[in-house]
Amino acid sequence: MKILETERLTLRLQTTDDADFILELMNDPSWLQFIGDRGLRTVEDAREYIMNGPIRMYEQFGFCLYLVERNEDRSPVGICGLVKRDSLEDVDIGFAFLPTYWGKGYAYEAASAVLAYGLDTLGLKRIVAITSQDNHASAKLLEKVGLKFERLVQLSNDEEELRLFSFDRSTV
Repeated sequence: MKILETERLTLRLQTTDDADFILELMNDPSWLQFIGDRGLRTVEDAREYIMNGPIRMYEQFGFCLYLVERNEDRSPVGICGLVKRDSLEDVDIGFAFLPTYWGKGYAYEAASAVLAYGLDTLGLKRIVAITSQDNHASAKLLEKVGLKFERLVQLSNDEEELRLFSFDRSTV
């Protein structure tokens, strides 16, 4: 099901048919470095992740991490969407793209559309994002789409202090 469409991209719900792509994305060295190992080793692991992660989150909250495809050829390039984590008070925006598609403006295009969707369609007043302290590219993108660094946070299940960025509609 299509959620958003931009000039070059379609953001849609993930399905178990996307398992090969999700397995590739979540085992990319950049994912492992900046996001962490989710333990996906097989296509079946990826299918279970899709069912228990994005699909379940969409059913529960009405949003999730969407698959991002290029309109020109329907090739999957990454994921981008909104997440409700138990360890964060606010909804956060997340994204990851295969390195092949970095530097083409896809992440900015997708993240801008998701931020607008969260604020205007879903009516969220505040959206946050978290990054590892050494993920400078993601921090730069978050600032480019309008989020501002707020503080360092430590999630309940993680030793690392992460950078928390926020967009608060009431302060704009």
